[in-house]
Amino acid sequence: MEHVVFYFFAGVSVIAALTVVFQSTAIYGVLSLIVCFGAMAVLFFQLGAHFLAAIQVIVYAGAIMVLFLFVTMLLDPESERFPSNRLVKTTILALPVAAFLALLLLQALAESWPTLDVGQEQTGRIETIAAYLFRDYLLPFEITSILVLAAIVGAVVLVKRSD
Repeated sequence: MEHVVFYFFAGVSVIAALTVVFQSTAIYGVLSLIVCFGAMAVLFFQLGAHFLAAIQVIVYAGAIMVLFLFVTMLLDPESERFPSNRLVKTTILALPVAAFLALLLLQALAESWPTLDVGQEQTGRIETIAAYLFRDYLLPFEITSILVLAAIVGAVVLVKRSD
């Protein structure tokens, strides 16, 4: 039964991510990303990383995606439709890259298949995540927060300029 749940939500996550990429309307793309984040939270929960699942729902599906949805609605989503020829050009360029990344993923899985047994005592623990976040990845975390803030300010400036 666990495999069925895993494959179902993995499929939902992949389909939602593809919908984000191929959606012609920005609002539907953001809503599909929320579905993708929710499916990822279920996968984290099933893998025993309960804290990561809660953070995925609270931070990503909750706060950040509401912020994206708010900024997208602020920028008048009806006026922004992606041209279909852009999707064709992007697809032509993206298919070789996607195939290469899929081959790399398959090679990595084939090489590490017998060693996938990670001790459950270290997976998803708050102490482990905090040590990585505040020791090893503090600078990238802070830079990302500044970039998100700059994007929000830029969106507000663009909307105010067009009025």
